[in-house]
Order: sequence, then C-alpha cells, then structure tokens
Amino acid sequence: MKEPELLQVQRVIGNNVVMAQGGKNGKEYVLLGKGIGFAVKGTGTIEADDPRIEKRFKLEDREQWSQYESLMEDFDPKVVHITDEIINYISTSLPGKLNDKIYLALPSHIQFTVYRLRNGMDIINPFLQETKLCFPKEFEIASKAAGMISEAFNIHVPEDEVGFLTYHVYSAVSNVPVGQLVKASNIVNQLLEIIQQEKKITFQQGSMSHVRLMLHLRYSLERILLNTKVDNPFVNHIRLEYREEYAMAKRLGKVMEDELGKKVPEEEICYIAMHLYRLYRTTN
Repeated sequence: MKEPELLQVQRVIGNNVVMAQGGKNGKEYVLLGKGIGFAVKGTGTIEADDPRIEKRFKLEDREQWSQYESLMEDFDPKVVHITDEIINYISTSLPGKLNDKIYLALPSHIQFTVYRLRNGMDIINPFLQETKLCFPKEFEIASKAAGMISEAFNIHVPEDEVGFLTYHVYSAVSNVPVGQLVKASNIVNQLLEIIQQEKKITFQQGSMSHVRLMLHLRYSLERILLNTKVDNPFVNHIRLEYREEYAMAKRLGKVMEDELGKKVPEEEICYIAMHLYRLYRTTN
C-alpha cells in the first residue's frame, strides 16, 4: 500500500489557515479549510490529500512566505469570514477557476479598507469611471461585495472603493495582478492625455469615441501584459494610408513599452492607429 504524502505543518495561522511544507519538491503551501488549523494542532503533519483541505496554493519564494505569514497573523477573523463569503459569491457569479492569490490579496485589502474608513480616511479612485466602463460585470459583483462589507462592519463603503474591489474581482478570474491593473489604468490616462494635447481636443467623458478608444487601449495593454498575440492583416495598408495616425500610435507604443518594460507588437500599433483614425474624424 502506498504511503500517504505528508506535509509538515510550519505554522497554524488560525482555525481555517495553516502554512505547511512538503511534497515531492519540498514546496511551501498555504492550506485553507474549515477547522483545519484546529485539527492539526499538536500533530505536526497533515496528509496532502486530506479532505479538509479546501484550497492549497504554493508560495514561490521565502520573501513571499514571510510577507504572507505576517499578513495572515494580523487578519481580523471577521475579515477572513466576510472574505470567504465574497469569494464564494465571485466563484458562483463568474466562470472559471479563481486565482488562488485572491485568498490572501482580498482579505488584506478589505482589512486595510475597513481601517481607513473607521478612521475617517478618504478613499479617492481616479480610475472609477474607466473601471465602471471596462469591467461592468465585475463592478456589479464588487458593489455586492461592498454591501456585504458595509453590513458586516457597520460602515459605509463608498463607490470609489467599489472601483478598487472591482480590480480584485477581475484579477481573480483574469490572472492579471491587481498592481498591473492599476498600472494599466494609469497608462491609459497618460495615453489619452497625450492624444488630447497633440490634437488639441477634449474628450467628452462617456462619449462613444472616448469609450471606444479607452476600451481598446485598455485591452491592448492587457494583451501585452499577458503576452497574447493578435493578428492584424491590415498592417501594411495602415502604415501607408494612415501615416499621421500611425506616427501617433508609434509614439503611444513607446510610452507603453517604457512603462511596461515589454515590446509592443506592430499589430497592436496598427490597431491603435485605426482607432485614432476613427477618433480624429469624429472629433474634427
């Protein structure tokens, strides 16, 4: 009979959270499961296929291990409970498997948000309108999550914070880290500002031309971050026929490359040029 694979318990963080090490490669894990921490106290080990383990994910390096261990020790049990409810709601509202990192990133965010609101600190989100337009379904889910947080902690969660929660919802299903989503929003704003200054135009917030361009820039950035290739059969035509727009698209591409540290494919440059062509003819 095959011996069960054992994980060595490194630390019991709470009744539902354990840090352990083991397996074939001696990896370090966070184990989550109802009552799992209480069950393994004093035992020192847990079987890798123990049915009480509901979630298990790897910590990639020692710095990450120490950071998460410190965070989880400080989590308010009430935060952990409401986070679990929110994650369950996300998983039933959106298709696909959730990124395991949400089990640490979301409670950390909620705990800091509760602290800020209880201490009268303003939450200002410069990307709120863009977030609502780019991620409508995720924003709807985040609004529900905000209501759950408000009720659990008897606080008012403002709409600006709903925008930040939206990033966590989207990150959980897209595997794009929250930090990269925030960075992408900042880059989109930079690009739009460059276009407005260059063409001496002012975008009407929420207008069709503004929304189309903003969404395209956003999706273009995401494709670049995820190394997703896009086919553009009109590359040569765009270079020849849309010279002004192509030159501006190249300039915007350089900004994107500098900010992301990634090469912007020529196909993406030409798609941006196409959208600029449409924009220029609807704003002139």
